Amino acid sequence: MIALIQRVLSARVDVASETVGSIGPGLLALVAVQPDDGETQARRMLERLLGYRVFSDEAGKMNRSLSDTGGGLLLVSQFTLAADTRSGMRPSFTSAASPEHGRTWFERLVELARATHPRVEIGRFGAHMEVHLVNDGPVTFWLDVR
Repeated sequence: MIALIQRVLSARVDVASETVGSIGPGLLALVAVQPDDGETQARRMLERLLGYRVFSDEAGKMNRSLSDTGGGLLLVSQFTLAADTRSGMRPSFTSAASPEHGRTWFERLVELARATHPRVEIGRFGAHMEVHLVNDGPVTFWLDVR
């Protein structure tokens, strides 16, 4: 499972001009499921999303996690993160999970997150989404839990 996380002042996802998820300060996580992902990867990804220290403490150092700040978590499925881009001029998606497998484990990640963190919003799996964000920093990290 892969996530591209961005520390945001705000973020929202629109589908067909309707806002389906939005947060204030927190993390936007674009998430890709890979073919071999399962419960272990979903749990580890959630641990990293909630525990990764990307928020500033009183001294201005990145020492606080999303769990520490209580900020929002916006989870958005994005299979293109799993693309193989090493050769050619067109990405290959053989390293991304099938839509069924991707949905199963993305939804499990959401379920785990909602059971653990008070502010979890999501995009719409498989939909054409418009993701709007105000990146704070900018602060962006790639998390891989293979």
